[in-house]
Amino acid sequence: MDRRKFIALLSTLAAAHNLRFPLSLKAAEATAAAPATSSAFPDLIGVTGGTPAMMFDRAIAAAGGIDRFVKPGQKVLVKPNIGWDKKPEEGANTSPELVKRIIELCIKAGAGEVRVFDNTCNHWQACYGNSGIEQAVKEAGGKMLMADDASLYTKVEVPAGKVLKTTNVHQAWLDSDVIINVPILKHHGGARMTAAMKNLMGVVSDRRFYHSNDLHQCIADFTTFSKKPTLNIIDAYTVMMRNGPRGVSTADLVTRKMLLMSTDIVAIDTAAARIMELGHQDIAYIGKAFELGSGSNSLDKLRIERLTM
Repeated sequence: MDRRKFIALLSTLAAAHNLRFPLSLKAAEATAAAPATSSAFPDLIGVTGGTPAMMFDRAIAAAGGIDRFVKPGQKVLVKPNIGWDKKPEEGANTSPELVKRIIELCIKAGAGEVRVFDNTCNHWQACYGNSGIEQAVKEAGGKMLMADDASLYTKVEVPAGKVLKTTNVHQAWLDSDVIINVPILKHHGGARMTAAMKNLMGVVSDRRFYHSNDLHQCIADFTTFSKKPTLNIIDAYTVMMRNGPRGVSTADLVTRKMLLMSTDIVAIDTAAARIMELGHQDIAYIGKAFELGSGSNSLDKLRIERLTM
């Protein structure tokens, strides 16, 4: 299956609970064959059919291994979505299994420290605990950080922003050597979709400004900030198709058993929109981020690795 047919298939996801990405090359073969340069690796990797941890292992191998992104002694930030006081099976937050596996591999690669935080919507202690992420981080050897204290944030300039000219950013985002952005894919009432770009709202102190001043433009504007994610990983194992971002019941959820990975935050959200049965033109911030030069929204121009388990 070529890329065009693959993209067309993604747009017909209404009945695709068991969608499978065609296997074009085994991950181990891709890693062994490719030299250690970013141009040698896929622009976008999609995996389907395994657990969140298994799919991450497969994707990171195809991307060149965790050592490509994390070097010994570096300070790593893993930024999941932990915004809601919800249990893992309710699909509102990133899979704790996935977060744990990412941290484990970062530590195995020699990371000096792996930290995790989110500026939550519900009370942070309830979100951290009931999401299962706090326990997963501790078991993996990472460190949970608070994010509800104004003193933890630093005001920064966003020179290329059209609406978001300044914002207050968590200090851990600013002083990390590596940032791994790990949202869960889900519906959002205002933005239509939560994925990689919107997950970055959890690193600023004032989300209300976004909602009051052109939400889509603010989301796009922040992608131009000088400190960007090193790697984006979208958890699309269980996808909230409606009533997001919090969800009402498990009836809002569809099991996709999918994971996306890319260094291009616009490309990965473009692919995620297809999983949500939308086109990138349906998510205004994707086009706005593309116009700002933050990435590509043309999947047919990218090298895509599709893996099944």
